[in-house]
Formats: sequence, C-alpha cells, structure tokens
Amino acid sequence: MLIEDAYEHVTLTGQEKGNWSVKTKTTEKQLRRPRHRPFLVPGVLFVGLSVACVGLLVVQSLLGDSSLAAIVSPLSWLATLDPSAALDILANAAEVVAAVLAIAITVIAIVVELAANRYSHQITRLFLREPANVLVLGIFLVTAVQCVWVAVVLDDVDPSAILPLAGFGITLAMVTLSLLLLLPYIYFVFDFSSPISVIERICRDAYSTVLKARSDNVASSQKSVEAAIDELQDVARSAIQQGDRGIAISAVDALAGFINDYAHIRADLPEGWFEITQGVAEDPDFIALAPESLDDVESRGIWVERKIFRRYLSLMGQAAMRERDVANLIGINTQRIATGIGTENEDLLELCIYAFNSYLRATINVRDIRTAYYLMNQFRLVGEKLLAVGQPAKAIEIAGYLREYGQIAHNMGASFLLESAAFYVMSLVEIAVQEDSPALDDLLDCLLQLDMEIREESQEEQTASLLGVRRCQMKLATLFLMRGDDERARRIADDLRGERMERLDRLRRGLLSDDRPQFWELMDLGVNFAYLSPERRPYLDVLFELIKGADRAAV
Repeated sequence: MLIEDAYEHVTLTGQEKGNWSVKTKTTEKQLRRPRHRPFLVPGVLFVGLSVACVGLLVVQSLLGDSSLAAIVSPLSWLATLDPSAALDILANAAEVVAAVLAIAITVIAIVVELAANRYSHQITRLFLREPANVLVLGIFLVTAVQCVWVAVVLDDVDPSAILPLAGFGITLAMVTLSLLLLLPYIYFVFDFSSPISVIERICRDAYSTVLKARSDNVASSQKSVEAAIDELQDVARSAIQQGDRGIAISAVDALAGFINDYAHIRADLPEGWFEITQGVAEDPDFIALAPESLDDVESRGIWVERKIFRRYLSLMGQAAMRERDVANLIGINTQRIATGIGTENEDLLELCIYAFNSYLRATINVRDIRTAYYLMNQFRLVGEKLLAVGQPAKAIEIAGYLREYGQIAHNMGASFLLESAAFYVMSLVEIAVQEDSPALDDLLDCLLQLDMEIREESQEEQTASLLGVRRCQMKLATLFLMRGDDERARRIADDLRGERMERLDRLRRGLLSDDRPQFWELMDLGVNFAYLSPERRPYLDVLFELIKGADRAAV
C-alpha cells in the first residue's frame, strides 16, 4: 500500500457509526512515513557536488601553488579583493544565474506539462503547492536580483566599513548555491512528476485532510477528499489508455490503501464528516442516486467507501477486455478489504458484495469471460472467509449470487462461467464441511439448483454447460461418501439420476483419468476443474451404485 497504517495500538470496541468499531490513538508520532523519500537522492547529489567542487579547488590550489584564502579565511580575502574585479565577476555571475534560471524553468515547464497531459492535470497543482519548488526557484530569482543590485551599488562601497565587500561575498555564496542546486533540483522535478510520486502525494494530501477534519471545515475537507479520489481514478484511467499497466496498478492499490487507512481513523472523525453535505450530494458519483439511497449512504456513514468503489467500477469497465491484470487487481483488492476490515464491519462487507456483483455484471456484459472467471474466484474467497469467521448467512448470499451470474452468463452464451460458478459453489460447500458450518445444507441446495433452469432446455443446448455442473456435483458426492455422510451423498445421487447414464459415465472416465491438478495453459487461476484427488476416486463407483439403486427404486 502507498499509504500504510497510520496508527498503531488499534483496539476494537462496540457498535459505532455505521457498525464501524475502530478506536485509535491519534498522535503524530505514531504516523508512519511513506516509503518514498523524494529528497534523498537530490540531497546526496547536492552534498556530492559540493564536496567535488571544494576538492577541485583544493587540488588546483595545491598544484598551482595558489592561496586558499577564499576558503580558509574568507573575511581576509574579501578585504583584499579589488572592487573593480568584483564588479566584473558579479556582471558575469548575473548572466550565468539568469541562464541557469532559464534552463531550469524550461526543463520544469516541459516535464510538468508532459506529465500533466499524460496522466493528470492535477500534477501542475501539486507542483505549485510543493514547498521545495517554491524554495529552489525563489533562491534562483533572489540570486539573479542580488547580482544585479549588488553590481549597481558596488561602486559606492565605503572602504572604512567593517566588511566593504560583504555584498559581494553573500552574492558569490548565493551564486554557488544556485549552481550546485541545478542538477539535484532537475532530478527532483523528474522524480516529482513521475506518476508513482504523484499518486503518493495525492494519497498523503487526502489522508492529511481527513486527519485535520473538524466540525467547522467538514464541507471543504469532504470536497478535497472527493477530488483526491477522482484524481487517483484519473491517473489509473489515463494509464490504462496509455497501456502503462504498472502505473494503473499503483493507482488501484492506492485507492484500496486509502480505504484501509481511513478505516483506522474514522471513529475519531466528527459526526458531521459522515453527513451528506451539498458538496457530496452534488458529486457525480452521488448526484444521480435516489433520495432513499442517499439517505441509506448517510445513515451508514460510508460515502467515502461508496465513492471509491464507484471509481473501481468505472475502472473495471475500462480495464475489461483491455488490461485484465488491472481488472483482476481490482477484484483482489475488493476481496482483501472484504476479508480484512470487512469481516468486522457489516456495512463495508455489504458494499464489497455489491461491488463484486457490479464487477461481474460489467464483465459479463462485455463478454470478458476470463476476467469474470477470475472475479468469481475472488468472490468465492470472500465466502470462504465468512464461513471461517462464523458468518454463514453472508456466505450463502454469495453462493446465490455466483449461481445467478453463472446462469446469466450461460443465457448470454458464456456457458463456461456457469461451470465456474458450480466449481466455486462446490468449493464453498467443501469449506462448510471442514468448518462444520450450519450453512452446509443451504450451500448444497444452491449447487443442486444451479442447473435447474438449464434442464428446461433441449438436450443439445444443455450438453456443454450441464456437464461441468454435473461434474462438480459428482466430485462433491465423493467427499460426502468419503466422510460417511451418506444422506447428503444420496441427495446428490437423487439429483443426478435424471441424467443420461452415458453422459455420467463419460464424466466418471474423465475424473478417473485426469492426473493434472493444474490446468495445462498459462492462466492466473490454473485449477483443473476435471481433476479429482486419488483418495476420492474410489467413491465414484459407490456414487454410481447409489444412482442405479435410486433408478431401480423409481422403477
């Protein structure tokens, strides 16, 4: 994450705003610093150049047998300096500083403008707000003005003054500083304008805004956070369009990191922060919401999370069929949020479930089967976690959504997703068996009903899609038989007995012969749906005896 956990010693308390329950110690000392250090390399460059210049001066003085009074005793050296010679030096120095300033401004304008056009126009605003830029450019400008004015007044120096040529000495030091700053500053500008650095600054500014939110500045703080979320989405969108996968991934990770860090401090925010102010209501992500939906968002206090997931959904629509790795990462981050802080926060968990449903709808609509297949797996991982932490009702709900979207995909000609849904629901049933979950029978019902509508199709239409579902049902029956759960195995056998025996025989031969647990192509998920572990294979014959016995009983 680009923004790490900001506070340590997190303790959970009872029900609070929107069912969130995080309390934190809010001391600045506990705030962890971002990993990126933009001044480290420029600082090292500046010190190295300074040492190199002093070293060259010492070497040439030793070789030329000249004095080092300018370094060893600068005050004495200034007292012996000829004012006319100093005037000539300042005239040349003014030209040099002006030329250096022109170079710096040209480089800055080109680099910042290119970065702003490519990724986000907010780069320009961030650049102007960065104190380091104001400081360095200010040094260049003051030095150029100093050279001009000191050269003008140098003729009027009073020889009886304490240090007649003090202005020359100060100006010479400023010229030296300006020249030494040029290379480190250009490096800083390039680093500053990099998209990764911009992402970090946007996150840091947004996080600082949330930390400083008070009752009297809620509206402006909300607006700033909304703008930061939109900026991160803009960077990711531009990166997707340009094919810069790494930058898009960083922006997607930054949004997820912000949610996690925000969750750790939201309990300390003022009550007004969670209200839907006019600025929030007029945001593009909320302006079209029905009043009832907007009231629900406000009552739950989740407008920040809702906006981020809306931006995720927008990015999912852009990444589908184009940058699948980015789309997959959106699913991964949503799953991590749901299985992390979401398990303790019902409102956030429900929002993650809604997000997964929206992702699946978006990818199925554009026929991006591969991404939808991957998203189903991430959705299944959420269900497994919920079973493990004792939230069976939500796991059953997820299984129902997997079944529904598998059927929708089948009706749109993407029957592979129906088989994927069957496999993932089967996985949930297996976890329920391990956890001895009360959701076991409901999950089993979901698997057995998954192909119910398809059975109404003609035999030719259902052949390809139904075989994968039947395979999963057969595999699950072997698990029940191996564990001695004959009752549930018979339920599956009863469901299978209406199937043509030659088709079931074909599936059995495949399960007995396929010895590769991983799929034989390069895929993000290399699971082989047709693989059955060797210890469960002998129970296929028992299953078929149950199916035949049921047939004889029916006859």
